[in-house]
Amino acid sequence: MKNLRYMNKRLYSLMFLVFLAFSSSACRNETSEKDKEQTGDKDTVQTGDTVNQTGFTVSVPAEYQKAATHKGNVVRVDYESNDYVRNSSAITKTAYVYLPYGYDENNHDTRYDILYLMHGLGGHAGEYFEYGTNKNMFDRMIEDGVIKPTIIVSATFYNQNSLRDFGNSITEFRSFHLDFENHLMPTIEGKFHTYAESTSKKDLMASRDHRAFGGFSLGSVTTWLEFCYDADYISSFLPMSGSCWYFGGYGDYYPKETCDFFEKLIAEKSLNERGYFIYVATGTQDVVRDQVYIQMDEMLKRNDVFTHDHVVFYQKDGGRHDFVAVQEYIFNAFPILFNKSKRIQ
Repeated sequence: MKNLRYMNKRLYSLMFLVFLAFSSSACRNETSEKDKEQTGDKDTVQTGDTVNQTGFTVSVPAEYQKAATHKGNVVRVDYESNDYVRNSSAITKTAYVYLPYGYDENNHDTRYDILYLMHGLGGHAGEYFEYGTNKNMFDRMIEDGVIKPTIIVSATFYNQNSLRDFGNSITEFRSFHLDFENHLMPTIEGKFHTYAESTSKKDLMASRDHRAFGGFSLGSVTTWLEFCYDADYISSFLPMSGSCWYFGGYGDYYPKETCDFFEKLIAEKSLNERGYFIYVATGTQDVVRDQVYIQMDEMLKRNDVFTHDHVVFYQKDGGRHDFVAVQEYIFNAFPILFNKSKRIQ
């Protein structure tokens, strides 16, 4: 029985890799009637308005693919960390940081919200500013007043010692929260003007309402783990196309146990009173949609706990496991990550 379970896990892992490799051409089934019953009709409100607990995302405007007049700047930041997967030896890691137009390092009075973004399998630091036209979109959203000027960090759970196959990637992202708490967050927010008064744990916790974390695919799984471990530091989360693997892993899900754990976490940390928000996103034709759907189905059955002002679930109609979908998720979620008034109360 043990061997069979091991073989099944290996099979699920191989299937996952194949799914990702062929995600652009896979899953051509149309949205089912059950999906539309769960998510409501397609008259989804426009980005920037209040949102319902479930719905469909809207497309990124074509003009947001083009360069803005006022452009932000992306800078590289190398920081000291530890290799928590192996022997905790000292290592140097890299993150890339988007600074919005008008950011002035000498202006200590102007403070900025900060969004951390995590890549998926085999990704790297900075990729959110390399693929597609994400940077143009960030520039245009700020220029048009859709979002406030925000610092955006494209980080990585890998380091120079990391093996990037599926199994080792899981080991890396499971320990990322230690890097985030002890190294990445203090370095970035000690260097740039966020709402943290200092890099002490007390001040980082006090500024949690101005900090969000999101990620795609294995980065989405990482985002869920950030909710599990770092809700004291982060108030808003954007998991895109990936479920929580606090228990189990790919093909080995525990939606009931996961939601039980969330309920306990929320109660123990008084998150209803302190505030938290999770914008869950996936595509109707995403190859890993089912893993997201079974978790959200369980969560939304408990809507007396996971209320509409704390948890929403949005899908891209026809969306696949790709960066086109990711850009749309970010476009739809970003305006409400730091704006409680735009969530239905």
